[in-house]
Amino acid sequence: MWLLVGLGNPGPEHAGQRHNVGRMAVEAIARRFGIDGWRRRFSSLCARGEVGGAACLLLLPETYMNESGRAVAAAVRFYKIPLERLLVFHDELDLAPGRVRVKRGGGLAGHRGLESVAAHLGSREFLRVRIGIGHPGQKERVVGHVLGHFTLEERRWLDPLLAAIAEALPWLLAGEESRFTNHLARIRPEAQERRGVGSPKRDPI
Repeated sequence: MWLLVGLGNPGPEHAGQRHNVGRMAVEAIARRFGIDGWRRRFSSLCARGEVGGAACLLLLPETYMNESGRAVAAAVRFYKIPLERLLVFHDELDLAPGRVRVKRGGGLAGHRGLESVAAHLGSREFLRVRIGIGHPGQKERVVGHVLGHFTLEERRWLDPLLAAIAEALPWLLAGEESRFTNHLARIRPEAQERRGVGSPKRDPI
């Protein structure tokens, strides 16, 4: 079984914030594959279902971001999930808006949610889907940026991107990372601009 974790902060006041895009991705996966029956367990909302024939547990921690590891580790230990089948979706400041990269292990770039997961598991060797939200350009603006809501212009590329992540996920679970990332490349803001869909409005720096 795979454990699919969407990092973010709980509560309606945080829904739609850039820091919650990992949580939004897992919600999109649930919609795509008809996974429901959410229940509270492991300090999270969780639901079980299949993604492209693979058994999955979807997990949305109800702790705040910097305590995410407590929820993730509880589910990993209860179901004895190997780290190679743990997939975490999260926002990434170091990627341009709409870019998606897959990574296993390595640096965590100061992401509090990832740091918490790594600390509670005692390892960084889990798979991550990094969803770019861009950097505001100045360190003192980072908190306001990540806790800011996606604008209506940004939703023009974000919503198709989340749907594409869900659509392509079976390839990633099957080990076909290049097919997964290639499928998402056409959803990037600049790709949409070339097709006349429009590009996101960036905050002035």
